[in-house]
Amino acid sequence: MHNETIRHYKAVHTWTGILCGLFLFVAFYAGALTVFAPSLTRWATPETLPATPLEQVDGLIARAMEQVPLTREQFRVRLDETGGNAAWVSWPKNGPASPREKVPEVGAVLAADGSLTIVDLPHRELGEFIDTLHRTAGLPVDVELGSMFMGVVSALYFVALVSGLIVLLPSLIKDLFVVRLGKNVKRFWLDAHNLVGLVCLPFHLVIAVTSVVFGLHDEIYAVMNPVTFQGEIRQMFQRESPFSAIKPDAEPAPLLPVTTLLQRVRETAPDFRPYMLEIRQAGTKGASVSVWGNDEQYLAYRTGLAVVNGATGAVVNTDYVPELQGGYGSTVAAFFALHFGTYGGEPVKWGYLVLGLAGAFVFYSGNLLWIESRRRHEKRSTGPVTQSRSTHVMAALTVGVCLGCVSGVSLAIIAGKLMPMLGDDPLPWQNAVYYAALVLSVGWALVRGAARATVPLLWAAALATALIPLLALLEVLMPQANGDPGGLVLEAVALVGAILLLWMARASARRLRNGSRDSVWSAA
Repeated sequence: MHNETIRHYKAVHTWTGILCGLFLFVAFYAGALTVFAPSLTRWATPETLPATPLEQVDGLIARAMEQVPLTREQFRVRLDETGGNAAWVSWPKNGPASPREKVPEVGAVLAADGSLTIVDLPHRELGEFIDTLHRTAGLPVDVELGSMFMGVVSALYFVALVSGLIVLLPSLIKDLFVVRLGKNVKRFWLDAHNLVGLVCLPFHLVIAVTSVVFGLHDEIYAVMNPVTFQGEIRQMFQRESPFSAIKPDAEPAPLLPVTTLLQRVRETAPDFRPYMLEIRQAGTKGASVSVWGNDEQYLAYRTGLAVVNGATGAVVNTDYVPELQGGYGSTVAAFFALHFGTYGGEPVKWGYLVLGLAGAFVFYSGNLLWIESRRRHEKRSTGPVTQSRSTHVMAALTVGVCLGCVSGVSLAIIAGKLMPMLGDDPLPWQNAVYYAALVLSVGWALVRGAARATVPLLWAAALATALIPLLALLEVLMPQANGDPGGLVLEAVALVGAILLLWMARASARRLRNGSRDSVWSAA
């Protein structure tokens, strides 16, 4: 391949990477945690109600429907993770809500004397906050608008991947596993960037393509509508919606027992594992039971769904049950599964966590390489050079945004844990601490310069991350804060992350003292 061609592809790779790098760092860092979003939510906001044994749930539902008219319109039965032998019953406090709406909920249990005890449930929003951060790269805009913007960014990201591979091809065999340690710090970062980027390339290609589909799905459907669907795509979606499978019928009819409803689903899809039932219009012939669950043997949506008639037990829609999806459903579901890692169980989730964090490193190191390569050496190195303002600003933005994101996410996780303990809604606090950390970090880097700001920002990120395992000590002092057992894993991962950040701080301090004086990373 001609050198001129390589040079052009290198320019494409560099500029698309620079334009997208900071947004993609936030998306990948938060996205790595999104794989464990349900566990994060349970860790931050443990159950405040005791679980009801499954054989007693029907009595609890009957008593709730008798005393609380709202439950006849909608209520939920969430199953435990030990085989569905116990459950929690709850409903929206202010009337019916869609599954994706985050509204105040109340829950109920049967007291020892058979009476109904109703309590307000805490907000469980940490996983949702991390997912929104992932989808919008932290832009303070509407989720749909942020997702569309990230769809465009992902398209540029795909171009950067392809052009980077073309640039690397000539030296692929010779330099693939070479990471040169020594005085040339830039050479080390380039080797590490190339190695991690190439090893993770299939994962990055999958994420790029699926992100384009998610972010620009409305635009894609708008193009397909007149050609493929003869302008009737909206009507088609309405007809095929699983929630329209049961027609309203107000004639009274008893709701079948929860165990019977679950058994009907198991008979239809033996490997489907329900975790929640959402029941609407209970006590009528038109009772609709949405059974949400998972089956990690298949490439499926982030969660599966079967719809059952609550009065007859007939399973009326299985379009979103992983093992029963049709061709179109399986194709669309594959995009979700490959993006979110909702298949293959725990090994795949841990793999996505590692690959997501490695992806964040690729974007951070890519920006560092560009910044260092902008150093303008004078001809024949006759003297030191003066860095341009654009190079200083880009360096400051890189360390400010990336390290501010790390600190902000850690502080948001802490807020998500502490606020429910104090009886407060965690979401405003999560937003406040994340954006405060981000803005302060960027401002500090711009004022102090990248060189002088990096070490304090790394220390701040390490401290914020170390606070997560320190919450384990807080839980000892506050017995009401009994977290999810999976929190031990989260706290261990956070501790390792804090140690790595401290190591980076020490390495950055050495570079500050001993690096080239004409580098943007020099404090001289």
